[in-house]
Amino acid sequence: MIVLILGSGPNAIEARDWNRGPIDKIVAINNAWRIRDDWDDLIFPEDFPEERRPTEISEQQDLIEAEAFVPAQNAFGGFLFAGATMAFTAAYWTLHTYKPKVIGFLGCDMVYAAAGSTHFYGTGTADPLRDDISLRSLEAKSARLMALAAMQGCAMINLSSGASRLVFARSPLDRLDRATPIEPQGQPVTKAQAWEQELDYTTPDGRHARYTDTADLAALDAIDQLWLEAVR
Repeated sequence: MIVLILGSGPNAIEARDWNRGPIDKIVAINNAWRIRDDWDDLIFPEDFPEERRPTEISEQQDLIEAEAFVPAQNAFGGFLFAGATMAFTAAYWTLHTYKPKVIGFLGCDMVYAAAGSTHFYGTGTADPLRDDISLRSLEAKSARLMALAAMQGCAMINLSSGASRLVFARSPLDRLDRATPIEPQGQPVTKAQAWEQELDYTTPDGRHARYTDTADLAALDAIDQLWLEAVR
């Protein structure tokens, strides 16, 4: 199975005219459901405004809210280690739910212009620029995601051609079905996972902010470095 995760970055609009081709499922994040009407799943947090949600959905479409994505992300170590931004949450939910062989990302680069459009619909709130304990290194969080996905036999691919905080390999859409997962370095993965288990920053309800004043930031940063080493 091949899944497209569609975010709200300015380049997400490129997907509007794409031939669905090899894509089996489209998982839209927040406002990205507006880009094309053949999305399969729309994932959004509890504070996503009601007026921005679709008013009608087909029998083939599902709305994915916290009650579904929180357990999925916790199955991969929780929000503090995985990164509490919807691009990562959507990816972990997709891995947990569909167990795909490839996940392609568009509009999820998490690079925000100082002026002008930050999202395909104009100017929005840049989630990863929040002061959030789980977002100290977006590159490391994407490395962790890529390594854990590879261990499930899934390749992470960035379909964007612009600047990106994701460390995934790049590919055009017409080569997505040829993508193969990386081979993460075993020792850094083993060390990182053991350290995460030792710290045990569990987030059963997804509310990782409880650790803001108590988490060992030096340990979190060191774990991030291990994940980066694992995919180099």
